[in-house]
Amino acid sequence: MNRTRDDHDLSARLGGTALAGIGAFAACATAAQWLRADLDWQQVPLSFYLVGPYGAWVQGAYLALALALVLLGLGWYRALSAAARSAAPLLLFVVAAVALAVTALAETGRLGQPPRLEALVHGLAAQTAFLCVTVAMLLQAWRLRGDPVWRHRFAGAFALALLAFIGLWVHALWREAPRGLTQKLEILLILAWLALSAAALRSGPRGQIFVPTGR
Repeated sequence: MNRTRDDHDLSARLGGTALAGIGAFAACATAAQWLRADLDWQQVPLSFYLVGPYGAWVQGAYLALALALVLLGLGWYRALSAAARSAAPLLLFVVAAVALAVTALAETGRLGQPPRLEALVHGLAAQTAFLCVTVAMLLQAWRLRGDPVWRHRFAGAFALALLAFIGLWVHALWREAPRGLTQKLEILLILAWLALSAAALRSGPRGQIFVPTGR
């Protein structure tokens, strides 16, 4: 199936909406670092901002980002040529979105309290979201190589996705580092890739070629 003007228009709308969701998450998560003076931002992961003051706002930001992940996956699936399309990144973005929603809704354990089943579900969902989204980013960036009009974005997209993937394992394995700091740096890398990717979808590739829709 060839790319049409409808594909471009839809992917641009999906990219723009995804960018709004990503921006909402980034703004809310950043504001929470300042508003929650009771939490040490370098030591406390973002999950702990889901409970207590402003927790509902952070939950909403998580859900907005989850929706953005789905829209981004759909947008790239429609934007790429048939030869470059793959359902794998889209499916991973969807799984990451579901896991992120579960992370937002399953309450994490409170500081100083023993973990409960809901907190274990929360932790597993958060790990799933991180792993799935970083792998989806790598695969989606790799698929750009197969599309002549998007190939010029491959190197930057893949390099940033690879950096985020490596950063995830640094955060997971370097247990002596401040947990909040390393997690938030990893989130920053992921958000940077997602935002740049959504912005690229919204603006479209250079030299885009369409086939008639027949209407």
